[in-house]
Amino acid sequence: MNRNDHLAMLGIADSDPDAIGQLVELAAEHGDMEELRRLADAGSKDAADQLVELAQERGDVGEMRRLASGGNQDAANILTEMAEEADDSAG
Repeated sequence: MNRNDHLAMLGIADSDPDAIGQLVELAAEHGDMEELRRLADAGSKDAADQLVELAQERGDVGEMRRLASGGNQDAANILTEMAEEADDSAG
């Protein structure tokens, strides 16, 4: 099932920003990284922001790298900070 099918099942038009915002909020509250990925991949900046925040909270470096390699500057900055902190604690 793709994102549009999912939205259609919920009776939400793909172009309804309020409904998309509600989906992002629900996914973030439930820690649903898969749904946040789908929404972010479809262009939701809010979903991408929530995904970065959730990945950071979980210490999910793999997800942060995936986001950074996809061009997410926030994820790249957090990875840089994490590397600097690791260097500081090692040295």
